[in-house]
Amino acid sequence: MTVATDQQRSWGNAPASYSEGDRVVTLQGDWEHFELIRRGCEQSSGVRLFYFDGTIELLMPGQLHEIFSHAIGTLLTLFLAQQGIVFFATGSADQKQANVAAAQPDQSYCLGGLKEIPDLSIEVVFSRGGVHKLARYQALGVTEVWFWEDGTLVLYHLREGGYEQIEQSELDGLRQLELAVFKQHVMMAETDLGEAVRSFGQYVLQDRR
Repeated sequence: MTVATDQQRSWGNAPASYSEGDRVVTLQGDWEHFELIRRGCEQSSGVRLFYFDGTIELLMPGQLHEIFSHAIGTLLTLFLAQQGIVFFATGSADQKQANVAAAQPDQSYCLGGLKEIPDLSIEVVFSRGGVHKLARYQALGVTEVWFWEDGTLVLYHLREGGYEQIEQSELDGLRQLELAVFKQHVMMAETDLGEAVRSFGQYVLQDRR
């Protein structure tokens, strides 16, 4: 097993008060190697693991990464709670198909009931775009994948022939989400999560009337 890359991914114009950017280590290895690394990282909080097609990726998120991840999860959970459907926020829980693919996204959701593979997976990405990550989610069978990158939210929905980029979620409970408003509040949360939650909560309540 060889180490392909070991790099820092900094965050553009992030304030100096923020900690260092994401640290990503990419290894070449098979599923057995992945399982060995996974077991070795079980006691290491904050390390996320991915596998697909002989490539193992270890992600150690930076502070700003976690700020955006938490904001997206908080606001999306708030929105779903008002939609009157059963849902489960499954966070970074393991998604895997043995010998094929594995992922630990920033946020994930099961809609309508708890499932082994969620309906929605969300990743905060920087430097290298999210498109190259779609193959592993397709192998896992995740219906919809969202990527937050530099203030932009890009959505993909799984069709018979692969993922198609979409302008609006097609998942039950999320079709009504105005993405422009959602993105505005995620950006607001970078400096004040409390204000973002209060403002978005008012928007959600008004929208339901």
